[in-house]
Amino acid sequence: MKRYIKLTPEEEVLTCSRLELKKFKKKEIILEPGRHCQGNYFVLSGLLRQYYVNTKLNEQIVQFALESWWIADQESLLNKTPAATYIQTIEASEVLLLPERNRELLFKQVPALETYFRLMMQKSFVAAQRRIGFIFNQTDEERYRYFSDLFPAFIQRIPQYMLASYLGFTPQFLSRLRAKKI
Repeated sequence: MKRYIKLTPEEEVLTCSRLELKKFKKKEIILEPGRHCQGNYFVLSGLLRQYYVNTKLNEQIVQFALESWWIADQESLLNKTPAATYIQTIEASEVLLLPERNRELLFKQVPALETYFRLMMQKSFVAAQRRIGFIFNQTDEERYRYFSDLFPAFIQRIPQYMLASYLGFTPQFLSRLRAKKI
């Protein structure tokens, strides 16, 4: 947060008092469709994913979250409706949960936090737009090369089928690409 906003020591203490430390095992489901998202999760350690299951029962990953990233079902939070997505750990993870009720209180008590979350949402929106643009304008191979150049260490942490789901192609295509058959 300090990279984006300035907080007084009192505001820092107040903000930290509203966060809840949560520890999850590998492959643990944090959120599933039909349940209300509890709030925003900030990843201290580990790796999470957010995904849908489509009508063909295939998982479609829409977001990953690793250390220092936030993840939540924003539609569930905004509209106070049941979630449409799953959030699951890929690795054993420690996260800070900022329950939605606490976030609303903090916005009133620490106005700079509203600026911080607006900036995070804008960055997230830009990343989503960029990803959609890549899906429409790049070949599968170009998407893979760009992502692997941008996040080389991250690629090693994600199972191949999850990376393929996120990038919008089949695990078989990714396997051939990694084997340099394409």
